[in-house]
Order: sequence, then C-alpha cells, then structure tokens
Amino acid sequence: MTTRHTLICCFAILFLTTHTGFSQEIKDKTTTNKSSVGSLLKHDLKYTLKSVGYSFTRPLHWKGKDFGKLGGLLVGTLALSSLDNETERFFARNKAGFPKTVRDFGWYFGSPQNYFMANAGLYGFGILTKNEKIRKTSVLIISSSITSGLIQTTLKTGVGRARPSNGNAYDDFRLFSPRPDFHSFPSGHTVLSVTMSHAIAKQFDNTWAKIGIYSVGAIAPVSRLVDGAHWLTDVAFSTALSIIVVDSIDKFLFDNDAYSYDKKPKKISWNFTFSANQIGCIGSF
Repeated sequence: MTTRHTLICCFAILFLTTHTGFSQEIKDKTTTNKSSVGSLLKHDLKYTLKSVGYSFTRPLHWKGKDFGKLGGLLVGTLALSSLDNETERFFARNKAGFPKTVRDFGWYFGSPQNYFMANAGLYGFGILTKNEKIRKTSVLIISSSITSGLIQTTLKTGVGRARPSNGNAYDDFRLFSPRPDFHSFPSGHTVLSVTMSHAIAKQFDNTWAKIGIYSVGAIAPVSRLVDGAHWLTDVAFSTALSIIVVDSIDKFLFDNDAYSYDKKPKKISWNFTFSANQIGCIGSF
C-alpha cells in the first residue's frame, strides 16, 4: 500500500469515526435544516469571517488574567526549551525505528493542501445532508485554521528560529530570515493537525473517542520531531496556540447562537506544571 493510499484510508477512518459519533449524539435531535443550501452556505461563510475577526480583535478586550495566561504560555515555552537539545537527540537516535508510513502520514496530514481537502470533504458532507453539527464543526475547523495559520506564519518568519535538521543550535535565531531552514518556530503541521483533532474531539462526550482522535492528531507533531524539522518547544507552543484559538472560537459561536447547542461547549482545561525536575502540561476533560 502506498503512502497516499494509507493517508486516504486514515482520513476515511477519521471521517467515519466522526460521522458515526455525530450520528449517535444527534440521534434524538433534528439533524437537518429546512433552509436552502445557498442560505446555509451564506450563514456558514458569515460566521467563518466573523469568527476570524473575533479572534484577531479579542486581544483588544483582554484583562489582567488574559495577559497573565499569555505570560504563562511564554514562560512555559522558555522553560521547556531546556529540554530541546535532549529531545532532539532522543528522536534522532530512534528515527530509524520509527515507522516510515506513520511519518509520511504525519507530513501529509499536516500539509495545508491535504488538510483543507479533508475539511472540504467534511463540510461538503455536512452541507449536502444539511447536518448542522457537522457544518458547525467544519466552520470551527476552518476559522480556527485561518486564525492560527496566520499567527504561525507571521511568527515563523519574524522569529527566524533554526531547524534542528541541519545541525543548528536550538537558540540560533535569524529574525525575518526568508530561508526555510530558519522557519522552525512555531510548527505549521502541528497547528493544523491539533486544530482539526481538537475541534472534532470537542464534539464527543466519550473519553475514549477523544483519546482516539487526539492520538491521530498527535501523529503529525511527533513525526515532525522524528524528522528533525522542529524542536520540542515549536510543537508545544503550536499545540497550545491551536487549543486556545479553537476554544475561543467555539465559545464565540456558542455565545452568538450561530448553531444549535443543547449544552455549553465542551472544554479541556490545560494547565502547565513546573517543579524542580518536571515540566508538564495536563489536560482535564
């Protein structure tokens, strides 16, 4: 089986799992909308644009605790950089034993063209069947991807961090460098992969379903570490960024009654933990 066929199979499994979960969870609710496809498209486009606009203007309304969270993210990323060299050496030593098919899937899944094709398929299914939950999930994915994608693209060029693959040091920076070798921070593959997996996982109440979806979403970040394309902090920061953006937009859609909800949007509480010999991130369902 070729890598492309494997990728298609994985996408199909992810989609079928998602659709099955959606069908189960909305069994007792109205799954279709009597509006025309054109009006639904207009509605979804409106809230996609409004969600992106909300994301970028939200910092104007931040208060002290919000700036504190941003400071915690930056401090946590800086503290985690102490492990960059060791984790890079660990993945380099074990690269030969890591399945190439899994590495290839991680690269393809986190690539923009494949990623947006997968979401287009998901949204196409939702719009043709007029399934509101699937449409909402797809809008959440695309608006979050645009927001986090623009942020990571700007940071990637501005920060100019060297990639580990060419023997560069983790603290080697060339601000605003146009060279791809200095576009390590943050990780674009991680941003897209985590954005999709987190947006989909939020639609499930079952913890095991969430674990399965997050496991698929973790393939791209791990494969980028194995390939020496990114440092641990690149991936960690990108993961946190994606989760924050998805949660923020999901709350915006909920607060504006953009789609049918029967409960508050599902959240995961993420907390950084620090001690004398430990640095970690704990997510509570």
